[in-house]
Amino acid sequence: MMSDLINRLKQLSEDETCFVIGLTGSVASGKTTLARELVASLPADTHVEMVSTDGFLYPNAYLNERGLLLRKGFPETFNHALMSQAISDVREGAATFPAYSHNTFDIVPELAREISQPDILLLEGLGFSARSAVRAANEPDLLIYLDATEDDLVFWYVERFVRVWRAAATDPTSFYAQWLHMSEDELRAFAVSVWERINLPNLHAHIAPLKDAADIVLLKSRNHKVTMAKDRTA
Repeated sequence: MMSDLINRLKQLSEDETCFVIGLTGSVASGKTTLARELVASLPADTHVEMVSTDGFLYPNAYLNERGLLLRKGFPETFNHALMSQAISDVREGAATFPAYSHNTFDIVPELAREISQPDILLLEGLGFSARSAVRAANEPDLLIYLDATEDDLVFWYVERFVRVWRAAATDPTSFYAQWLHMSEDELRAFAVSVWERINLPNLHAHIAPLKDAADIVLLKSRNHKVTMAKDRTA
């Protein structure tokens, strides 16, 4: 599948200047891992930049003031104007892309990156919306949706939660250190509750509907095999 997808991306981007790809899908679907694989598989002479849309989340202080901290990842927690402006700016020249840390669970201003008109910009994460019929300068040229079953998604989410919780045992700055008093069984139950209260409603209401608008839909199985389910660019 990867070679087919890479070939398709090369075809679609070859006559474009700063081809912007949006890669979205549920929390824990493996968007970041797939994005890295795509970057590594594209031709070496292609200037590719990968950016997470997490950088366009509002800072925790802003979210906390508005009672939105527990809705992080929902549309209202993203600075859509800032993301749109960055996409527009990078097409014309240079743009600043803010950075986010999953360790501290917040924006890290000093890690912001300036990117200058790459051949391909791969934006992975949440915060995308249905695009206009005629692509605007502040929208991705191509939208890829990484799909998976809900059973697999919650399994991967809990495993990731446990993994970063374990790492917090030696990192007091970790956002996950606050749960170190829990047993692993308690933590797994807590992670499932977070998934059911926050991530699953966000998936149903705001993320999954983008599957019908995506140009390419990929399907990932429990063993991490990815296949192309739909290619609407053909």
